[in-house]
Amino acid sequence: MEIRQVLAKNVRKYRNQLQLSQEALAHAADLDRTYISGIERGLRNPTVIVLSQLAVALGRDASDLLKPN
Repeated sequence: MEIRQVLAKNVRKYRNQLQLSQEALAHAADLDRTYISGIERGLRNPTVIVLSQLAVALGRDASDLLKPN
């Protein structure tokens, strides 16, 4: 599985576990909702800074977002 697809799956999984909408996650991570959507669809290639922002907003380590399941 491509790393963007791994990230997409994990962001969606952790967001759903926290019962957050894409908009709520975007607000918590200081990102745009459409950017979150693009990440969850595997269309975006986020920087390490964005990866860190997502990890903090999701209460996870950045490495958790990149681990294949």
